[in-house]
Amino acid sequence: MENQEYAGFWIRVGAVLIDMVVMLIVFGLPLTLIYGETYWTADQMYHGFWDLFFSYILPFAATIWFWLRFFGTPGKMALRLKIVDANTGNKLSLGQAVGRYFAYIVAAIPLLLGYIWIGIDKRKQGFHDKLAGTVVIRQLDKEPVSFNKEA
Repeated sequence: MENQEYAGFWIRVGAVLIDMVVMLIVFGLPLTLIYGETYWTADQMYHGFWDLFFSYILPFAATIWFWLRFFGTPGKMALRLKIVDANTGNKLSLGQAVGRYFAYIVAAIPLLLGYIWIGIDKRKQGFHDKLAGTVVIRQLDKEPVSFNKEA
C-alpha cells in the first residue's frame, strides 16, 4: 500500500472539526427550530424526545452508518482518510464500529490521553482504535492534472 500512510493527529483533528460543523448544522438546526434559542441557553440537560433523538440516537446511527458505508464520517472523507480493520485493511465489522464509537468515551476519560496517543503511537492509533482493532489511513493518491489541448 505505497499510496497510503497512517493518518496522524493533526489531520484527524481537522476531520473532527469538519464533522463538528456538519453535526451542528444537521442536528443543531432542527433542535433550534423545535425548542427555540432557549435550547442553547437553558440550564436543563434534557429537553424532550427530539433532544434525545437529535443529540444521541441519530448521531450514533449516522456515525456507524458512515463508518460502515464510506469508511469514515464526512470530515474523514473530505480529508481522504479511511477507518479500516487494523489486521486486514478491510471495512469494519458492525461490532468494531459500535465498539469504536463507545471507546471514544474510554479515550477521553484520562484527560484526553487516548486521543493525544495518536500523535505518539507508531501506527497513529488512539485508545479507541486499539480497543476496536482499527487504524485510520490517509490516501496519498494525487489526481493527475490534465488540460484540453483545444484553446
